[in-house]
Amino acid sequence: MLIEFPDRGVIVTGAGHGMGRAIAHAFAARGARVRICDLDPAEIAETCRATPGGAIAGRVVDVGDRAAVHAFVAEAAAAFGGRVDILVNCAGGVRGQVGRPLEEIDERRWKELFEANVDGAFWFAQSVSQGMKAARRGRIVSISSGAGLGVSLTGIQGYASSKAALIGLTRQLGHELGPFGITVNSVSPGLIRSNPSTEKQWQAYGPDGQARIIENIAMKRLGSVEDIVAAVLFLASDHAGWITGQTLQVDGGK
Repeated sequence: MLIEFPDRGVIVTGAGHGMGRAIAHAFAARGARVRICDLDPAEIAETCRATPGGAIAGRVVDVGDRAAVHAFVAEAAAAFGGRVDILVNCAGGVRGQVGRPLEEIDERRWKELFEANVDGAFWFAQSVSQGMKAARRGRIVSISSGAGLGVSLTGIQGYASSKAALIGLTRQLGHELGPFGITVNSVSPGLIRSNPSTEKQWQAYGPDGQARIIENIAMKRLGSVEDIVAAVLFLASDHAGWITGQTLQVDGGK
C-alpha cells in the first residue's frame, strides 16, 4: 500500500516537537505542503529547518484562541491555493499539570486542559470545513488518548475528561461532515515517550512501575512515534475513504 500526498495542503497543530514534528515531517516527505503551529517559536523553527525544500512553514498559534486559529487557517489555505486538504490536531497534553485530588483543582487548571485538547480541535475543524465542503473532500485526524477511553495513568481529571470529549467530538463531526466527503477520525496512542512530559511521566513510574506497564501490554513493549505516524498517514489517505467517526487505538493491545 503506497501512501503519498502530492501537493496536498496539510496543517499539523502542536508540531513543535514529538509526535507533531514527526507527523509533519512524514507528510512533507510524501509530497505534501505543510503548515504547522505550536507555542514555542524555537521548536517551530527546528521542525521547519529539519526539512529540505521549504515544504514546512509555521508560526506560533494558541489553539484555544478562535480568532487566531481562523487567521492561521486562512493564511495556510491561501498558501495552498485555496483550501486545506488535511488537518491533524496534535496540539494538547497536560500543560504541565500533575495528578491531584479533585478538590484541589481550580477553575483555571480545569479549563486550560479543555482549551488545549478540545477547543483547539473544534476551532480548527470549524475553520477548515468550509473549504473542504466546497471541494467535497477532506481529512481531519485528531490525536486523542487512551485516557479518554479508560482511566488516565496520570490521574489528571481534566486530561482524561478533555480527551474523552475529543473522542466524542470526532464521532459527532464524522456524522456531520460525512455527506461532504470529509472523514473525521482520531488516533488513541498508548504511552509513547515522545516529549519531555511523557519522558518525565515514564521515569516517575520507576523500574517496578515501568515493568508493570509493559507487562499489561499485549505486545510487551512501548510504542514508538513511528507507530502513531503510520496510523495518522493511513487515516489521512485515500485508502481510508470509508472510515469516519472512529477512534483507532494504537497501544500495543490492552
